Amino acid sequence: MGRVTASLADLPLRDDLRGLTPYGAPQVPLPVALNVNENSHPLPDEVASDILDDIAVALRDVNRYPDREFTALREGFAGYLGHGLDASQIWAGNGSNEVLQHVLQAFAGPGRTAFGFAPTYSMYPLLAQGTGARWAAGTRQSDYTLTAVDAAAQIRDADPDVVMLCRPNNPTGTPLGIDVIEAVYEATRGVVVVDEAYWEFAPRGAVSALTLLEGRPRLAVSRTMSKAFAFAGARVGYLAADPAFIDALRLVRLPYHLSALTQAAAVAALRNSSTMLAMVDDIVEQRDRITATLEALGYQPHESWSNFVLFGGVADPKATFQALYDRGVLVRDVGIPNHLRVTAGTESETTAFLDALASIESAS
Repeated sequence: MGRVTASLADLPLRDDLRGLTPYGAPQVPLPVALNVNENSHPLPDEVASDILDDIAVALRDVNRYPDREFTALREGFAGYLGHGLDASQIWAGNGSNEVLQHVLQAFAGPGRTAFGFAPTYSMYPLLAQGTGARWAAGTRQSDYTLTAVDAAAQIRDADPDVVMLCRPNNPTGTPLGIDVIEAVYEATRGVVVVDEAYWEFAPRGAVSALTLLEGRPRLAVSRTMSKAFAFAGARVGYLAADPAFIDALRLVRLPYHLSALTQAAAVAALRNSSTMLAMVDDIVEQRDRITATLEALGYQPHESWSNFVLFGGVADPKATFQALYDRGVLVRDVGIPNHLRVTAGTESETTAFLDALASIESAS
């Protein structure tokens, strides 16, 4: 029987999805891939063995549905985050994108508005669109920072149902003050999500938005295991909020959405958190090395509290991207004029990037 082929235009797709393209970053087999902010350090052998042991135990009961409330994992996240949190204040999903999708499904949707300050994480508008919500973009200052007064004024004007605050911001790495979060929360009637996906790379003395949860039932703080925990392939994200906020997310999640194997792997990783996070200092060292060298080469790196560096002063981003690509180094063109973004990898990966970039400058 002949195969029937069609295009999206031939299908009864939702009108608001027509013309869109799926999210995606290049996945190519280059020696040095520094484009999607992964933790390029492999899991320590002893941690991998411990995780495998827990997965093996979970496999014995894989014929049964997993714990729908992922109780042990929520307890593990509460213990890891501290701040007096307990399991009733924790949610988790298959990556932080699914967690954020749950938030938008519960609090946004058709006829409602989600809001963020551009440029910011490119998945926010896509997640909003997928739930039928309208995405509204605010503005930042020229250095990508936000002030409490300006942020609150923009929120009052937009009157959104959901506010997404990326802290530190992706793709810029920019810090966000606690005062801005407080001002935004007071200015909106909707829910506020502070996305701290890269928080473990922030300065040691920095204050997490987790400190603001008490008495703010419309506030949530999301995290991920993809970055600092080197767990991107496991797809585990989580969120802390008031128990009532967590109950709202139960209304929209799919049944048994976290597999028993995912739960087992994440619980074991959290049990080894001190070992898993030991690599963070190395990554921060390479990030700061990238920043210093970029400055020496005449580029303009932006302050970063993350595991990547956005840098300006790139005369032709597409040409520089291709020149690095040709030298076996993959970075990210995030669409900001005269800028590129690079992930801080291992010492050898960082050296490869910096040497390649220097050779481009020397050749020009």
